[in-house]
Amino acid sequence: MNHDMRIPRGTTDVVSTHSVFGAPCWVSLTSRDLETTEGFYAAVLGWEWRPAKLGDRFRMAVVGDTPVAGIAAVASMWQMAVAWTPYFAVRSADEAVARAQERGGTAAVGPLSFPPGRAALLADRDGAAFGIWEGELFSDWESWRRAAPAFIRLHTRDAFDAAIFYGEILDWASDRPGCCEVNYEGGEVVLRSQGEIVARIESGALGAAPDPTIRPHWQVHFAVSDVSACTRAAELHGGSVLSKSGDEAVLRDPDGAQFTVTSRPAR
Repeated sequence: MNHDMRIPRGTTDVVSTHSVFGAPCWVSLTSRDLETTEGFYAAVLGWEWRPAKLGDRFRMAVVGDTPVAGIAAVASMWQMAVAWTPYFAVRSADEAVARAQERGGTAAVGPLSFPPGRAALLADRDGAAFGIWEGELFSDWESWRRAAPAFIRLHTRDAFDAAIFYGEILDWASDRPGCCEVNYEGGEVVLRSQGEIVARIESGALGAAPDPTIRPHWQVHFAVSDVSACTRAAELHGGSVLSKSGDEAVLRDPDGAQFTVTSRPAR
């Protein structure tokens, strides 16, 4: 069986993390109140919801028939921060966790088995949380990117240092076929997978800042057709608008999780 390609299962093609390794492949939200969270994101982003196999505290967001994000109402139970977290595709969760720890990162959870794959929640050297995923993707990677996330951005202390840390863990810019490309453009480190910009890393965050919005963190940007409509819906459903400029706005959901909505580029 060729694990680097699509794996045929009857009439459905299942894509594994081996085909897009190193790239962001999923986003997940920890929350306190599942019902409030579902209602907020349904209103702001137009998402529908399906039960997840992990239990009553978990839900899968879908756009059309495409799974786009996960929600876990475990923040209080597991004493976790309410936040959006990006997950990166890896060939081996065990190897990625070991590499992260060797380079000064920390492992908060895992690796644990979550069929159809394995996951771990980590933090980089500056405390920014991120996840890794090994196994089958919840949806075709290209369909997932078209349906919801535009890209993710790391606000960190030193973009070059962060790029080296993540590159060594996730095999960015390696000699492996299909790896992500890394370039420095317009004052940021830019990550591309299959020619598309999937992540950006910028310097300037402060590690000891009392405001969590300016401490090192990954920010998830969702592509939407109408930024102004999203900001209005956020305020009407218990959220807030932290900033708005041109074609994007930074929003906060009722639980406190921060994310960005960005105008969907014309195709």
